[in-house]
Amino acid sequence: MVSKKVILTGNFGVGKTSLFNRFVFDKFNDKYLTTIGVKVNKKVIEVDDEEISILLWDIAGEVSQDKVPISYFLGASCIIYVFDMSRPLTFANIEHDINHLRDLLPDSLLKVVGNKKDLLTAEEIESVLDTLTIDCNITTSAKTGENVEELFDELARELLFD
Repeated sequence: MVSKKVILTGNFGVGKTSLFNRFVFDKFNDKYLTTIGVKVNKKVIEVDDEEISILLWDIAGEVSQDKVPISYFLGASCIIYVFDMSRPLTFANIEHDINHLRDLLPDSLLKVVGNKKDLLTAEEIESVLDTLTIDCNITTSAKTGENVEELFDELARELLFD
């Protein structure tokens, strides 16, 4: 079985831990608890009769990604950069953050995820996506579970077959 390290990163309060818990445990807790350091867990996914073990690292949120210890990123096959679609401050520096992550791990798969879509109307979501200077790969809601499985299925498929 193939095993891949996947990093969840982004500003504090964007829902990284909620995505982690929704994916790994299929649970959601609306109480905000700050992640200190890093939280790690794994889940095995089956894609086209192939199994992949996703070792998911939930990294404490930082306003700027260049403040996250570089050692957390070592050996990562994929980085999931999460922002809160309802809080523009969480994506104000998105281009800088993405460039830093690409410089840090140029060969890693990078997914940009707009989370908390349940807090916005379809028009508001479209407006947020239009203001971004980079492409958002998928919009999710850890609360409702919308697109969470799709996010991880897609990245598992890319890690296995690309």
